[in-house]
Amino acid sequence: MKVTLFATCLVDMFQGDVGKAVVEVLERLGCDIDFPEDQICCGQPAYNSGYVEESKNAMKKMITAFEHAEYVVSPSGSCAYMLKEYPEVFKGDPIWEPKAQALAAKTYEFTEFIVNVLKIEDVGAYLEGKATYHTSCHMTRLLGVTEAPFQLLKNVKGLHYVDLPGKDRCCGFGGTFSVKMGNISGEMVNEKVLNVEETGADILIGADAGCLLNIGGRIQRQGKPIKVMHIAEVLNCR
Repeated sequence: MKVTLFATCLVDMFQGDVGKAVVEVLERLGCDIDFPEDQICCGQPAYNSGYVEESKNAMKKMITAFEHAEYVVSPSGSCAYMLKEYPEVFKGDPIWEPKAQALAAKTYEFTEFIVNVLKIEDVGAYLEGKATYHTSCHMTRLLGVTEAPFQLLKNVKGLHYVDLPGKDRCCGFGGTFSVKMGNISGEMVNEKVLNVEETGADILIGADAGCLLNIGGRIQRQGKPIKVMHIAEVLNCR
């Protein structure tokens, strides 16, 4: 099975190890990985800020970059969802709407792809520790991926999972929200860190780079002994 990786900006610039983990896990599961180097930002920051027309050029470049793909897999539910929004953005456009629909139909978040397409729930991972999981807003509420991460985590040998209080609450990142509403965002991430501490977990796991950078940054600044890991890194542990 040929898989084309949509790495996302944050993984590309800040979390390269997450991208590597995605590739290594999928290759072990029998996938042939392709990475188009002309992929760019999906346009979400501009789109979510109301600059719809200005974001279309980036979207068109993404559609073209992934036109050849059989499956597009991303380690970010938020960015994967953005690609699925493209048909609505180009609705009525005789050229770009069909292309946007084709891209949306073959795009999957990383854990969703493993569980729902590859039909695998145990990737043979081993990680010893007590962990909790942050459910990111876009991935769960918009993309609708709610069970796949937990199905995979329950089969990670050595890992003791504990539920996160307030897991349905935003961490305060929200893309440009964290910039425009910095004070509110700061209080939200403080609450999230307190909830993580309440579990007694020594590992916080998530599936969206933005959320993990936000929560992980606050954990680091507060000097908390909690390791932050993307679920791809967890599933890549042997």
